[in-house]
Amino acid sequence: MVLLDIHLPKIDGLELLRQLRSDDRTRRMPVVVLTSSSEESDIIRSYDFGANSFVRKPVDFERFVSAAAQLGLYWLVLNEQSPR
Repeated sequence: MVLLDIHLPKIDGLELLRQLRSDDRTRRMPVVVLTSSSEESDIIRSYDFGANSFVRKPVDFERFVSAAAQLGLYWLVLNEQSPR
């Protein structure tokens, strides 16, 4: 699972997502966009580029850690992976 912020310092996160989806080795990897953005256009573009989920990053550190742990639990334990 990849937790991806769309506001990265050297590459646009959505461009990185597009690259992940274009590579056969990573195209099925779960990608959760975890960002502070609340722009509707960022949400739409994230899903258009193949994000599995879009989560607004909590500002409070404790809430951030809790959210990351819950996302990890969901994707690694509860989610059924594609057999391919």
